[in-house]
Amino acid sequence: MAESTQTASTAASSAFGWCAWHQGLARGVRLISAQETGSSSGTQISRFACRPCREAYDLVPLADQP
Repeated sequence: MAESTQTASTAASSAFGWCAWHQGLARGVRLISAQETGSSSGTQISRFACRPCREAYDLVPLADQP
């Protein structure tokens, strides 16, 4: 299996997805929160934020929380 040449920070900064705060597509989104919607369904709601929104709203990515 080939190893990735990207570091974790490079991969995270190049992620492209939906920012839940400004309600639009953005590059560099990071996972901010994840919640299960019900005990039996196993469904999870994940909210991602782009860098400008993380800075504006003082959001800490889930992976960086203590």
